[in-house]
Amino acid sequence: MNRALMIQGTGSGVGKSIIVAGLCRIFRDKGVNVAPFKAQNMALNSFITKEGGEIGRAQAYQAEAARIVPSVDMNPVLLKATGEAGCQVILDGKVHRNMRADEYYAYKEHTWKTVTDAYARLCRRHDLIIIEGAGSPAEINLADAEVVNMSVARHAQAPVILVGDIDKGGVFASLCGTIALLDGDADYIKAFVINKFRGDLEILRPGLAMIEERTKRPVLGVIPYLGDLGLHEEDGIPLERLWWSEKGAARGPKIKIVVVRLRYISNFTDFDPFLYEQDVELVYSLREADIEHADMVVIPGSKNTVQDLLFLRETGIEESIKRAAAKGIPVAGICGGYQMLGKKIVDHHGIESSHREVPGMGLLDVETVLERTKITCQIEAEPVRSSVFGVWSDGETQLKGYEIHMGRTEGDAGLFQVRRLGPCSELRTLDSELIQDGSARGNVWGTYIHGIFDNDRFRRGIINRLRTTRGLAEISGVTDFAAARDRALDRWAEVLAKNLDMQLIEKLVQ
Repeated sequence: MNRALMIQGTGSGVGKSIIVAGLCRIFRDKGVNVAPFKAQNMALNSFITKEGGEIGRAQAYQAEAARIVPSVDMNPVLLKATGEAGCQVILDGKVHRNMRADEYYAYKEHTWKTVTDAYARLCRRHDLIIIEGAGSPAEINLADAEVVNMSVARHAQAPVILVGDIDKGGVFASLCGTIALLDGDADYIKAFVINKFRGDLEILRPGLAMIEERTKRPVLGVIPYLGDLGLHEEDGIPLERLWWSEKGAARGPKIKIVVVRLRYISNFTDFDPFLYEQDVELVYSLREADIEHADMVVIPGSKNTVQDLLFLRETGIEESIKRAAAKGIPVAGICGGYQMLGKKIVDHHGIESSHREVPGMGLLDVETVLERTKITCQIEAEPVRSSVFGVWSDGETQLKGYEIHMGRTEGDAGLFQVRRLGPCSELRTLDSELIQDGSARGNVWGTYIHGIFDNDRFRRGIINRLRTTRGLAEISGVTDFAAARDRALDRWAEVLAKNLDMQLIEKLVQ
């Protein structure tokens, strides 16, 4: 069996994902052939691999930290909540079907084989696997059904480091309580890490000594609270990011980009590149004041487009978006947001909800029909129209991104010419023909292209157009998002290396 190390947590949101990413970078920089693995991920933030498979975005980012190409083997089971339809179950990167919780747990035997086969393939290609757990391993009602925490630790014979978030409160109780509830499986937990600490470490030290005495396990380190690191989150927008701007990085007015905070928001990492632009304030909001006084409004992707559209309609946010568009504020829709901007959404098969047809916002001359076939592939695209409120002229002519959608949108489409670069998951074909994507009308536009804002010159072209509308001078420099993100990973790895006992961690993985 390969060397393995597992990071589990006392609950969700304690920092498991980015700790795995940081450790992947540390070991890779030491020359170790390392890869991440998460058996089961429940997330609406997903990524499309080169083979057209869908995995959690966090595992793609962890692979980036390890300086390797993301693979479906790194996240063989992905669950995407869809509301009343339960969860969409994705196995080995491909949609299996929608399942309720009871159906999914009854399917464990097949799911577990998917997990162990993927882990075996990953082990054949890499020397060290850094495994991420999910939620808490002490969910005792799920102990016999889970395929992601102690079942994986046992299978991989992996020592476990348990992470607790002190910022949530009760960290000592949660660490000790997890040990107490796990019975024999507690033997796999070899050490603790305390994350997101604020204040004087000397005041905490007596508590560290007491928990080590009580549990007979060392505390490997205490990681300071650093706020939003600008790193990809697994499936929740950090509270800091709801009003995130790179404060102090640049003086003068900032361009305010408001992302509509949908209930089923997916792939909100599409907007991470704006975090690195010093003249941008990125806000996730449902407030009318934010939407109607933005420099640009973006409706993001959604795992349940129909329900999110109805939510915007019922709360009056749809009218706020329409008022913003009428005032000349640019409004963009990505994937599900693009579908919402059209004239109607048809769901004959009940894929997302019981509503068979719902009027859209009517801001674009397109209509969407939801289909059972899910298109997942990486793409290249070229702008077809010369201008959408003037943003293309100084941007790239060749854009990169990826598609994840179950709808077909037709009408006044043709903003981009898209070429699919590999097998498109459920289509199971290599589709190299050019496809028309996206639509625009006045200051409103939409596209299925996820990751479109990762394209540096395209992104700067949009920001500069928004600047000139405000009477501000354009900025000629272009931020290299990939390089900035890589530097952020290096800084995070340095924080971990400084605050964790890396010698003991290396001893654990021998």
